[in-house]
Amino acid sequence: MIEPTGGSPPFDLGISDQERERISRISEELGEGIESLSDIGPAVSIFGSARSKPESWEYQSSRCLARALAAQGITVVTGGGPGVMEAGNLGASEEVGTSVGLNIELPHEQLANPYLDIDLDFRYFFTRKFLLIRYAIGFAIFPGGFGTVDELFELLTLVQTGKLKQRPIILVGKDFWEGLHQWLVSQVEKGGFVSEDDLDYLQIVDSADEAADILLSYYRQECS
Repeated sequence: MIEPTGGSPPFDLGISDQERERISRISEELGEGIESLSDIGPAVSIFGSARSKPESWEYQSSRCLARALAAQGITVVTGGGPGVMEAGNLGASEEVGTSVGLNIELPHEQLANPYLDIDLDFRYFFTRKFLLIRYAIGFAIFPGGFGTVDELFELLTLVQTGKLKQRPIILVGKDFWEGLHQWLVSQVEKGGFVSEDDLDYLQIVDSADEAADILLSYYRQECS
């Protein structure tokens, strides 16, 4: 039998200086973000590809949706970059609402778009994602890649587990999203990995007008 001793364990349980610096940076990002966004009021977060061009339907649809929301005084929050994010911030800037961008620092630098009233830069994806979700009464998700899909499933997980109150999660673009939805039904739900009710968290629409109707109806019901 090995008797406990009063000495130090044979390995170091301390936190390195590098880890302390990382903890400090994370704390600073969260603190700055919460302080900067605490007064923005009801907001909608718009997600979508940074690669979308101004002539694409999703860019123009994001711009129209943001304009409709901002006209009712709803803050528009995006990831702050180009593409669908830029379109959302542009639409908000064309009306009376506040335009917010939460930009991420990447090895291949992603510059913030020029249509921001509040412009915050983040080193860590998880602090940025937390703030993209924290103040939103609803979410509009346009076509995108890994980052967009990651944000979608983060939202679904948070609502499914009760960590986030259920609110509109709208997929804009039936042609783009229908295949994913069918896979969720035929593989994930059929396999018993989620319940049928879990898929009710999602709404799929084709247009900015449909998305705006859902979000504004929820806003009037919950926030007025």
